[in-house]
Amino acid sequence: MGEEDKGFYLSTMSSKRLSAIEARNKRVELDKAWETSWTRKIIVAVLTYFVAVLFFFAAGLPKPFVNSMVPTMGFILSTLSLDYLKGIWIKKQK
Repeated sequence: MGEEDKGFYLSTMSSKRLSAIEARNKRVELDKAWETSWTRKIIVAVLTYFVAVLFFFAAGLPKPFVNSMVPTMGFILSTLSLDYLKGIWIKKQK
């Protein structure tokens, strides 16, 4: 393999590696965006509510539709406060 061929080969390998890194970074950014999105929070809250309703019915507990709001509201409040607490934690780490 001549010097010119080696240069082309290394350039092609670097380009492929860079493309792979950029694709990975895009996936990581999308995953991070999903984790902090309101869409995800709402879906988890709705699923939490329905699972709690099913549990209350199965356990024969009173007012399953009302009482199931307790764990759901706990989840929502925790997601709202976590962003604030995360900011405080980040400032202390610097």
